[in-house]
Amino acid sequence: MLRLLKQYYPVRNAVFVLGETFVIFFSVFIASWFIAGLSIFDKWLCCKIFLISFICQACLYYNNLYNFKVIDGFTELGIRLFQAVGFASIILAVIYFFSPGVIIGKGVSGVSIALILIFIASWRLCYSVILERGLFNQKIIILGSGELANNIKTEIEDTKDCGYTVKMIFPEDEDFDTAGLNTKNIIISKNGYHGLCEIAENLKIDKIVVALKEKRGLLPVEELLNCRVAGIDVLEGNSFCEMLTGKLIVEQINPGWLIFSKGFKKSFILSAFKRCTDFFLSFSMLIMLSPIILLTSILIKIESKGPVFFSQERMGQNRVSYNVHKFRSMITDAEKNGPVWAKTNDDRITWVGKYIRKCRIDEIPQLWNVMLGEMSFVGPRPERAHFVKKLESRIPYYSQRFTVKPGLTGWAQVSYGYGATVDDAIEKLNYELFYIKNMSIPMDLTVIFRTVKTVLCGEGAR
Repeated sequence: MLRLLKQYYPVRNAVFVLGETFVIFFSVFIASWFIAGLSIFDKWLCCKIFLISFICQACLYYNNLYNFKVIDGFTELGIRLFQAVGFASIILAVIYFFSPGVIIGKGVSGVSIALILIFIASWRLCYSVILERGLFNQKIIILGSGELANNIKTEIEDTKDCGYTVKMIFPEDEDFDTAGLNTKNIIISKNGYHGLCEIAENLKIDKIVVALKEKRGLLPVEELLNCRVAGIDVLEGNSFCEMLTGKLIVEQINPGWLIFSKGFKKSFILSAFKRCTDFFLSFSMLIMLSPIILLTSILIKIESKGPVFFSQERMGQNRVSYNVHKFRSMITDAEKNGPVWAKTNDDRITWVGKYIRKCRIDEIPQLWNVMLGEMSFVGPRPERAHFVKKLESRIPYYSQRFTVKPGLTGWAQVSYGYGATVDDAIEKLNYELFYIKNMSIPMDLTVIFRTVKTVLCGEGAR
């Protein structure tokens, strides 16, 4: 397993991505050698091919071709693959127009595209066989049968490329009912924890996940100790769930787990770096985006009466209130009956508002809040005091989100999308706490990278 941003990924996933890079590189090289007679030892040729490989893989990523929850079936793969290669061709055509020197050779592009489509489809077909058969998966045993244990089992089953296979479950209840649960190919122990280590060794188990509802007096300490000494990893359920899903389960974790777990470091260097980056980026973007700001202001003013900008009080770091600024995307009296969350196809949204919300243009004025230091580029979503009081009374650890600055974007926004219910708020807090716990510069860069994808694809807007 590879550890990246506090999450673990199977080595085979990295091999798959690197292998696809090689497939694209090899396809273009074959076309270059066959059509133009170029040599691989030409260093400039290698640079030109790497440029094509990078753009192709970026387009594959932005077309969700690395999300195996989206790619379900060969037809969907084919459609998205054609779209990705088409976008890559357009981007490369623009680059070649302005920089003719990076063109490899006449006729190479057409042959390269054909080879890329054939080889990538073949490569992914082989990889899909590996995923379906669970080859190279780590085998795990789950101790427990409560909500946390079931969440872990469901996540593993729903994520084809997670790299784990549940081989056995040891329920804490002797009368555990498997009715309604998908336990195909999973052994259910009805004899307690006796012989746990011997069973784990016989099944060649890699990890044992302890997801018991109550550990006091029920934890099989001796058996787990034997497993650990035998070289089998023993992981606490919430910690494993954090590594697997990129979120915390606020309804499952207890204060003790949060206190003794690693993370929540807020160093001076990280804070200073974020503040400097926030200031210079927001200042630069306000200048660069000024034509869009002007055009949007004119369109809003033409369509409906009322102010161009919409200001609303939000609760920031350490519960300090501030006014967040956005382009007005709703009618002027949208909340005459009191504050409410936006919903799908909300009739309060104007015609211009529908498009600027979809493209996230309505968020641009918040760059002013970022420049002033009231917000950061990456952080929890800023929330209104009206909803904070309601959510704090129902959601554990909700107040912990105010230990950092709210953000224009965040781990929750790119991982879950828009939320308009208490259940959505709970799920978003799961991701927000994960971000606060594991906050770092690489994680901020990852969030920004994924935000670009969200904006380009118009995902999650309401």
